[in-house]
Amino acid sequence: MNKVVLIPDSFKGTLSSEMICNIMEINIKKFFPSCQVVSIPVADGGEGSVNCFLSALGGEKIYKTVKNPYFEDMQSFYGIISNGETAVIEMASCAGLPLVEDRKNPQKTTTYGVGQLILAAAESGCKKIIVGLGGSSTNDGGAGAATAVGVKFYDKYGKSFIPLGGTLKDVVSIDLSKRAKKIENIEIVTMCDIDNPMHGPKGAAYVFGPQKGADSYMVEELDKGLVNLCEVIKKDLGVDLKDVPGGGAAGAMGAGMIAFFNSKLQMGIETVLDTVNFDKTIEDADMVFTGEGKIDTQSLSGKVVIGVSKRAKKKNVPVTVIVGGADEDMEEAYDMGVTSIFTINRLPLDFQLSRLKSKENMDATMENILRLIKSINK
Repeated sequence: MNKVVLIPDSFKGTLSSEMICNIMEINIKKFFPSCQVVSIPVADGGEGSVNCFLSALGGEKIYKTVKNPYFEDMQSFYGIISNGETAVIEMASCAGLPLVEDRKNPQKTTTYGVGQLILAAAESGCKKIIVGLGGSSTNDGGAGAATAVGVKFYDKYGKSFIPLGGTLKDVVSIDLSKRAKKIENIEIVTMCDIDNPMHGPKGAAYVFGPQKGADSYMVEELDKGLVNLCEVIKKDLGVDLKDVPGGGAAGAMGAGMIAFFNSKLQMGIETVLDTVNFDKTIEDADMVFTGEGKIDTQSLSGKVVIGVSKRAKKKNVPVTVIVGGADEDMEEAYDMGVTSIFTINRLPLDFQLSRLKSKENMDATMENILRLIKSINK
């Protein structure tokens, strides 16, 4: 093999995408010392997304003091890539669930810091901003982030305020006229890998609220707030977000990114592939290695493995998929461009035990695959 492209997702709770790339490259070099290896670690928009883009493309991490989920000052960051033309922001860096520790309460948390990062990136001269959703502690519909860039929210008394999950029900009007001019002509792409709507039984509050600390009563109240915000957005901004897939992502931040930032929602892997110029990168590749913790029917809806395989298929480049586990019926995956699927677990063990051997199992699986390729290429 002369050129190989590595683009795995992480194995949640066991191996990061960077670790997987490293294991793969070491084994490839062992059997094919002169092979060019291109590593593109992938994150889904949540924690680690900035590091993955910087690892794949180079660039710089910029640190900025912004507000955390409880309006306390904290040091957060964003990444600058593509010669300073593109910024990458992960909302988890200042609105993430781990930041609230034992203070989980989506009625009181804010995305204000995310808006501060977006504004800072815009003021730095970027022409494009990629915002990764995921791992949030919030349920404010992106209203906090919008306020940070100048959007005004008014209550029934005509007083402006910063809406939280618990006060979205008090929003009666929205004014975009004071929104920072710096973000007007910037392309903003939001990485979003779920299709939940803004509100309702499958919306942000009902599906994700409990993991952020909401009890059943709070979930109902949060959903009422999102219903109200959705109606006011439609009335004042002329945007109907009720049934938009992904609107419920990250406490309805997906909907907020559309309404307040003129952003488009895009599958995370599609954003990554476009940003790293994947189609051109693989044109002369002999093999693409990808993978994820488990490949199943959910993977077929556009996660990393299938997103990669579909593009590789158009270039007639074979795709080897390495996973922790696989569903029995993956025939459709082969139709979408997957060449072969290998699972790393060598013995029937419970996940709590097998996860401790993930590094060794990944290493052994890669070695065996490469031994086979080497023998065929003789």
